[in-house]
Amino acid sequence: MTSSADPGPAFGTGAVGVSGPTESLWLRLLALSSAVAGAALVLAGIAGFLMNGPSGVLSCVFGGALVMAFFAISLAVGHIVGRNNPSGAIGLFVATYFVKVVGFAVVLFVLGAPAWLHDRWFLIGAVVTVVFWQAAEIYGFSKARLQIYNDPETREGGTDV
Repeated sequence: MTSSADPGPAFGTGAVGVSGPTESLWLRLLALSSAVAGAALVLAGIAGFLMNGPSGVLSCVFGGALVMAFFAISLAVGHIVGRNNPSGAIGLFVATYFVKVVGFAVVLFVLGAPAWLHDRWFLIGAVVTVVFWQAAEIYGFSKARLQIYNDPETREGGTDV
């Protein structure tokens, strides 16, 4: 039995470079997630404006901005702590999560809901932002190059140890 499929390019004809770890993983995730969630939030805000006017778009943006701030704090902590103490970053993530949940709850309960807030669009903005932020983070983590082993040391003759 034969195939008419094209075999594709020959292997081993090009140079293969060394690929090191991803530089500034947390900041790269912050930029990617912010851009994707922001774009989705703009689309949700347009829908909010078309259906409920300015209060719809403001409520949508307010809900999304709270979620973005909530997640951005974690990535900023990961960037600051992860450079010096990668193994301690997880513990600090947990502590930061607790402080964020309590802090945001206190702020929302103390300030209360503004009169212009439309609860449906607030929720839609928050949910859209969470879904797209998390999807972007998963994508960003899947593309990250994490160096697990140290680079081999070279001897004076230029060979690896």
